[in-house]
Amino acid sequence: MSDTLLSIRGLTKAYPGVVANDDVSFDIGKGEIHALLGENGAGKSTLVKMIFGLVKPDRGEMLLDGAAYAPGKPSDARLSGVAMVFQHFSLFDALDVAENVALGMETPPPMRDLARQIREVSETYGLPLDPSRIVGTLSAGERQRVEIIRCLLQNPRLLIMDEPTSVLTPQEVEILFQTLMKLKAEGTSILYISHKLEEIRTLCDEATILRLGKNVGTCTPREVTARQMAEMMVGSSFATPEARATEKGEVLLRCDKLSLPAPGAFGTPLREISLEVRSGEVLGIGGVAGNGQDELLAALSGERLAPKGSIWFRGADISRAGPIRRRDAGLLSGPEERLGHAAAPNMSLTENAVLTGARRKGLVRNGFIDWGKAKGFAEEVIARFDVRTPGPGVAARALSGGNLQKYVVGREILQAPEVFVVNQPTWGVDAAAAAAIRQALLDLAGQGAAIICISQDLDELMEISDRFGALNEGRLSPTRPVSELDVEKIGLMMGGAHDMEVAHVDG
Repeated sequence: MSDTLLSIRGLTKAYPGVVANDDVSFDIGKGEIHALLGENGAGKSTLVKMIFGLVKPDRGEMLLDGAAYAPGKPSDARLSGVAMVFQHFSLFDALDVAENVALGMETPPPMRDLARQIREVSETYGLPLDPSRIVGTLSAGERQRVEIIRCLLQNPRLLIMDEPTSVLTPQEVEILFQTLMKLKAEGTSILYISHKLEEIRTLCDEATILRLGKNVGTCTPREVTARQMAEMMVGSSFATPEARATEKGEVLLRCDKLSLPAPGAFGTPLREISLEVRSGEVLGIGGVAGNGQDELLAALSGERLAPKGSIWFRGADISRAGPIRRRDAGLLSGPEERLGHAAAPNMSLTENAVLTGARRKGLVRNGFIDWGKAKGFAEEVIARFDVRTPGPGVAARALSGGNLQKYVVGREILQAPEVFVVNQPTWGVDAAAAAAIRQALLDLAGQGAAIICISQDLDELMEISDRFGALNEGRLSPTRPVSELDVEKIGLMMGGAHDMEVAHVDG
């Protein structure tokens, strides 16, 4: 009997102008946690979509436990024992846990039986979950549990996980890893996609590396360094971000007990947030998703107006100023949601450059858009930030997530903000691109800008920040120098611990 569960042989998929997967072959063993690695645009998403029945390959074949496997749709994959936890949760906030789980099942049992099954599976795998809880009230980590349990109820032979730890605290990551190791011990195979290479080294047995659609090699993660894996992904070495030695200057942005009600039924109110950031400084703000990150960015960018006296820029009260006035003054922002917020999906990259750069880059003259200048600005962003795209006329939605992230962050940085507030600047971006974005943020601070970096990537915040604060249920902890912190203290801060409790760990 073979030890191979899934055998992929020569899978090829092409789209107009690009070969997403080019003759890809590899095997996933039974009871193996197998990493799929690659930089943005390497072809990981397309390959996974073929395995899960969302995309049909042009050539090649797959064998599942020795039998031909060619799912025409996700339901075929699920019936064959293949399940997937997507990076973006597909849950309805207004429904409860059991109702959401039922929607993902081909033939759900009666709700009472389903609720019992959810409790049993959640307890068995160390993922406690109340079937009657409304999803809109759950934390990001709890929402992920809903997705995982929905998959586990199908008794999968292969579980595909796409960036599963991007919304979890260090403590939640540990719980997830225990769950995955238990599944592995029971014989379940796991295909694990992540840009967090130290996690790959901790968790995974084997790794397949894609580059430009091709399989360029495999490795045993614990036998190589994270940097070696990253260099296999990009095909070359890259520099580690370095901060310039910069004297911290005057306070450019200050919040004084900023409070705002929740923007909707499932939003988070901001509760007396006080902070300040100086010229040349990077202030890192961490926290589990759903604790007020989006709401804080909206308040600082001017998308939501704040009470008078709560937000100050260069000593002037800008609490009631909208986004255009703040951008004109030099306060720029980059929201977490790439498509639909940072970029208009159906507009070209040139048109998206105009959306935020029209005034600061002088792209409008006498009421008319200077399209030549706009195209030049878009091309500058593409070149400076290594955005993989045929050109500036391409629609934003056609870019991979990581390449669009590089574009929208680069578009703001090249407008030379005095204060730049950015949420999740390297979310879903490969190691080399993340290093380039972090270096660009550090360079911006080195030129005298003040940076507020909101991120769920603690390694990122520790790498680039001078000071750190944590958001929890809309409250910001007192900020502390990064040099005084370690992962345990940060975890406490993210969980809502106050200064005295963190100080106790110091003792």
